[in-house]
Amino acid sequence: MFVTADEVLLDELLRLSAAAGVTPHVARDGVAGLRGWTAAPLVLVGADQARAMAHTCPPRRPKVHVVAMGQVPDDLFRVALAIGAESVAAFPGSEAWLVEELTDLGDARSERALTLGVVGGSGGVGATTFACALGQMASRSGQAVVIDLDPLGPGIDRVLGLEACEGMRWDELGRPTGRLSARSLREALPRSAGLGVLTWNAGPHGTLQAFAVREALSAAQRGHDTVVMDLPRGGDELVDEVVARCDQLLVVTAPTVSGVASAARVCAGFTDAAGALGLVIRGAGADPRDVARVVGAPVIAEMPDQRGLAESIDLGLGPVRSRRGPLGRTSLRVLDSFARLEPAA
Repeated sequence: MFVTADEVLLDELLRLSAAAGVTPHVARDGVAGLRGWTAAPLVLVGADQARAMAHTCPPRRPKVHVVAMGQVPDDLFRVALAIGAESVAAFPGSEAWLVEELTDLGDARSERALTLGVVGGSGGVGATTFACALGQMASRSGQAVVIDLDPLGPGIDRVLGLEACEGMRWDELGRPTGRLSARSLREALPRSAGLGVLTWNAGPHGTLQAFAVREALSAAQRGHDTVVMDLPRGGDELVDEVVARCDQLLVVTAPTVSGVASAARVCAGFTDAAGALGLVIRGAGADPRDVARVVGAPVIAEMPDQRGLAESIDLGLGPVRSRRGPLGRTSLRVLDSFARLEPAA
């Protein structure tokens, strides 16, 4: 809500609102502002109405700011304190701050998305396939996105049959564009129904930029119910940062001597995620209790091999053809295990 009768200030605020994709309610005086004071997610009080607003003694609440055009007089700070404002912003000069505040309003959700990282305990164990299966099953009950951070993987759009879909890839996000809104990302990605993907275009591609990954992950978490990160086995500072933002790191492990030994090395490389590591055992072999003991991480789920998996992917159907299949059942079991947990900050 904007509380102001200053046409110059109002024009500036409306322009920035349009840029952020939100439509504000405008109150022209303090009495009208008081009516919507508690319901509005954000209140901007113009310098011209700040004193009148203070006289109405509005209830204290968060997300109230006083805004002004040009130089801010000293006494305006005292008035801002009287109405419980968090800050005083002057225009021009505070445009970027306000666009971020308004963009967050358009992206508001009841809670941050469940964020799962998936990495292979050894080569060829099917981590990308499992990440895509998680995305498929999560999209049946909400908005989901699978983000590809493995440059040597097959490409999650190909695994999910979305390679022909138009949409934004990492190649376009590799250029600085400022703050990325959740809605903009969600609408720009290749997607099918409730499932979106973020990967590379076919062919050679450049190095992932840290700022692009941070912005994309932040926007994905604000705009989706579930975010699945397909991670490379070789960690670096950027991968470590992404893992720190995940609620759980799932290591897909083959229950063989070589598979378990490799998984133990992979898990040892993610020391910062030690408390959030979990194993997904794919196939038959060693006792899961022995695997957990050797690797040093709990077993979250066990998954038998799935018949016809390669055919399903080749047909563009994605890894999950039926929720009753091994991948469908295991993905649901993993997702359900986090349904009652509070996401990490």
